[in-house]
Amino acid sequence: MSHISKLSREQAALAIIDMQEAFRLVIPDFGQVASRIAKAVEGARLLEVPVVVTEQYPRGLKHTAAEIIPHLPNDSKAIEKICFSSCGADDFQSQLISRNIKQVIVCGIEAHICVAQTVLDLLSQGLEVHLLVDCITSRKRESKEVALARLTQAGAVLSNLEMALFEMMRTADSPQFKAVQGLIK
Repeated sequence: MSHISKLSREQAALAIIDMQEAFRLVIPDFGQVASRIAKAVEGARLLEVPVVVTEQYPRGLKHTAAEIIPHLPNDSKAIEKICFSSCGADDFQSQLISRNIKQVIVCGIEAHICVAQTVLDLLSQGLEVHLLVDCITSRKRESKEVALARLTQAGAVLSNLEMALFEMMRTADSPQFKAVQGLIK
């Protein structure tokens, strides 16, 4: 990458890609990742970072994980899609554009399919993408590893939940510091 990419809460959005209940039985770390994504949503709320949620074919794959739902903003509505890339859903694109988003913090499943295709499309549109590696998973560990390697080669930035929240907060005298610190403990 030719420049240093640093998250800015004024330019960022959190994208939760297809973290749906039907995957709970086939992804070994589903519950752990869903719990971390719930913390990511809570952190985004504290830092006033918008959250965008997608659901791949919810009639068959059910809705967003139970751990995440209570933390979403009241007016949040998942964007239903059948395309693997979230960028193929008009509502996803329009939410990013209407909020003038320049950076997308990505989490969800599956790393090598919907997450990967979404990230590649976001990068091709000139957006910065930060991957919360502790909030992304796949059925197989190798699939996640290959996806993360490919996406970083394409220009995505590896991060994790704690790193991203503190990077957006910038300083310990931030009004949100104690709440964010309590969230990640």
